[in-house]
Amino acid sequence: MLLTKIVSFVALCCLTAGCAKPGIYPSGQWIDLSYDYSSETIYWPTAEPFKLDTVSAGVTERGYYYSAYNFSAAEHGGTHIDAPLHFANGGKTVDQIPLTQLIAPAIKVDVSQKAIANRDYQVSVEDFNTWESQHGKIPEGSIVLLQTGYGRYWPDRVKYLGTDKRGAEGVAELHFPGLHPEAAKWLINSRRINAIGIDTASIDYGQSQTFNSHVVLMGKSTPVFENVANLDKVPTVGAQIIALPMKIKGGSGAPLRIIAFVPDEAR
Repeated sequence: MLLTKIVSFVALCCLTAGCAKPGIYPSGQWIDLSYDYSSETIYWPTAEPFKLDTVSAGVTERGYYYSAYNFSAAEHGGTHIDAPLHFANGGKTVDQIPLTQLIAPAIKVDVSQKAIANRDYQVSVEDFNTWESQHGKIPEGSIVLLQTGYGRYWPDRVKYLGTDKRGAEGVAELHFPGLHPEAAKWLINSRRINAIGIDTASIDYGQSQTFNSHVVLMGKSTPVFENVANLDKVPTVGAQIIALPMKIKGGSGAPLRIIAFVPDEAR
């Protein structure tokens, strides 16, 4: 019943976009699940970090204040989306992902106790079976959020990634949790999810050499959200996710502004 209400709410918002009236939103809480971009933003050891260059910041000769900046960064860093093209030849690019995949009810699987104890932990089919035994079957079309607890370490690179080294040396020392490829297969074949997000730097665990979870998910056009923030504030069921990336034409990924709406009845 709650999921039905949330879906109806989102449909109403979409239909009334541009002509919203006061009071259209039900009572609840909005949660920002995105990290900001700065010199502290965590990127893959081989990726170009975020840079912000000042074009202007001050009072002009005509007496008004004016500021403007140039920024540059790799697609995949900070809170971002992996489009299917990232690991699937011919897969959808960022700009081709339907909004219906990015705006949907969410369920959260909390494996933080296991993951904090084991930096190389991989979320398993058993973890999902355990979740379903307590909360029921994962609804088709859900956005699945995986809470490993590693968000508590952001932006400490050593604690978050396992290393602060750059380049190939840094990649070799990555240790953080991810999703087991068999669990990825189970999700897309048995539960047909819309998308999946995780509070680590990759949906594959840090020591992965073949990135099989990426391959499995993106081979079935399933977008992935990485470095998702504040998952400890999201309820196990009842939240609605809105995940809108920068619309980079032809992009394999992009910075992502992802938020959750939690109705009062779900809190």
